[in-house]
Amino acid sequence: MTDTFTLAHLSDPHLPPLPEARLRDLAGKRALGYLNWTRNRHKYHRREVLDALVADMQAQRPDHIAVTGDLVNLALEAEFTPAQAWLESVGTPQRVTVVPGNHDAYVRATRHRFAGAFEKYLRGDAAADGTTFPFVRRRGPLALIGVSSAVPTLPLMATGRLGRAQLDALDRDLAQMSADDAFRVLLVHHPLHSHSRMKRLTDSKALRAVLKRRGVELVLHGHDHIHSTMWLEGADRQIPAVGVPSASALAHRHYPAAAYNLFSIAREGEKWRCVQTVRAIDADFRVKEIKQATLL
Repeated sequence: MTDTFTLAHLSDPHLPPLPEARLRDLAGKRALGYLNWTRNRHKYHRREVLDALVADMQAQRPDHIAVTGDLVNLALEAEFTPAQAWLESVGTPQRVTVVPGNHDAYVRATRHRFAGAFEKYLRGDAAADGTTFPFVRRRGPLALIGVSSAVPTLPLMATGRLGRAQLDALDRDLAQMSADDAFRVLLVHHPLHSHSRMKRLTDSKALRAVLKRRGVELVLHGHDHIHSTMWLEGADRQIPAVGVPSASALAHRHYPAAAYNLFSIAREGEKWRCVQTVRAIDADFRVKEIKQATLL
């Protein structure tokens, strides 16, 4: 067996607290989002939870960290500088890879702000400048493939979409990787299956068709704020697609407390081995292991 590479995954930090908003910034969809934050969400998205979770994750010394979106809440201009500072505290662009979530592209006015603010964390290895999706980053035995499902939507909607151009590019990238001996990890904010019409990835069927044709070893996502593992049809095996709760959340209603995943990945002969460890925060703000599962 070759050396083990450890990939950490967290998602949906919804970085608290929300900066003070100007009245002119709260038109349309943001007005509803602001009301939801001030009445409800601020009670269970807590900075001390996020800080405890990140401190524990860093103590595990992962080789790389993946963050699958929703760093901000309403995509206010004032949210991006604190979010940049937080991400820099998590790790350098060499050690951290990010993709955007729907809250990062909440409204059209700032829909491209995320790509500018976090460009170094989104830049593919082959990119000379700027951000394009999908991007590919090689880290150790991993090929991290980032796609963006983040699009502005109407009020009360939280759907995502990749679009034809991104899907075609992903198909080409995966085809080119077919001869590589890499553990391919697809990073996307929205899950590839959802029972909610208002929260789904609208072109998930097309994305699943690409994965069935080309295959990857692992899909990581956020968005639903729950622990989840679904199995997708791949080119030659089933693909685990793993979601994780919000990284800043207290347990509330049916949503579990903040957690992150560690994936220990190693080559065993002709096959890959991937073991998932789930670490979650408890009522005393202590983070501990709650589950371990062999995915491959």
